[in-house]
Amino acid sequence: MESEDTVRNPGIAAVLSFLIPGIGQIYNGKFLRGLFWLIVTPGMWVGTGGLLGWICHLIAAYTAYNYAKAHPYR
Repeated sequence: MESEDTVRNPGIAAVLSFLIPGIGQIYNGKFLRGLFWLIVTPGMWVGTGGLLGWICHLIAAYTAYNYAKAHPYR
């Protein structure tokens, strides 16, 4: 059982979301945001031939990092 003051690591959130967009948001406790990135990023990869897929990966990692940094406790 986790305690109420579990610390989120922004670096872990960013790496998780860069590897699989949305997983970092789920790590941060934001399931719907994570689901959004899990759906949108593959669509951008396929729909733009890969160009915007990389941009989505970077934005997902950046937003996961910033959220974990701004809200360090669960």
